[in-house]
Amino acid sequence: MPRVLIVEDEEAIAKPLAAALRRNGFTPRIASTAAESISDLETWCPHVILLDVMLPDGDGRDVCRYIRARSDVPILIVTAKDAPIDRVVGLELGADDYVVKPFSSQELAARIRAVLRRAAANEPAGPIEIGDVRIDPAQREASVRAVPLHLPAREFDVLCLLMRNSGRVVRREDIMDELWGGDWFGSTKTLDVHIGRLRHRIDALSGVDGYIATVRGVGFRFATQGDITSRPRRRPPPVSTWHRRAG
Repeated sequence: MPRVLIVEDEEAIAKPLAAALRRNGFTPRIASTAAESISDLETWCPHVILLDVMLPDGDGRDVCRYIRARSDVPILIVTAKDAPIDRVVGLELGADDYVVKPFSSQELAARIRAVLRRAAANEPAGPIEIGDVRIDPAQREASVRAVPLHLPAREFDVLCLLMRNSGRVVRREDIMDELWGGDWFGSTKTLDVHIGRLRHRIDALSGVDGYIATVRGVGFRFATQGDITSRPRRRPPPVSTWHRRAG
């Protein structure tokens, strides 16, 4: 689950916020000082940072400047300072969003997901290879053991999104919002159908089960290279046989 570093020195704010984020599918960690936040950035590698401006050992804006000079990790400044100039300064220092206290946990979770989607969309669109599975977003090509997968457009997009977030749980709602749009009112069962087809094709051809795992009640996770290396391989069908069947 996406790791969220909460840089906040007020325990009465930080602890309930961490609990709310955990309920929304994130893995939170609290840093109560600027120094601790810098250490966690380097050792814990968060996917998102929620950064308060007023810290006991420094100014959060200085922390933002320091982080942005070294990392592209999304930063949301979370503060009680709501003057327009404060917003402008925070965003010009490299913050991706600016949230004013008080706020609802649901709104904050939505903003976190939004910056994660933008960060993923800005990642280089080069080929991704995990185990026997390779996908080239730019060319819209996918293969398993060098055998092309002739996927429908929507299945290709689902596979691309999951592989781009390898090792992370991607929530059902986020997949639907990104690929079907926020105005989709149909059943999410259509997503299960696409996932089922992808899982069958990949597992059958690779001989390794579990490239795509279902996290009940949350979403789906694509395996990492380490996951695949540690799993036993069944004898997959001969490549030529699968190619005839797939065609």
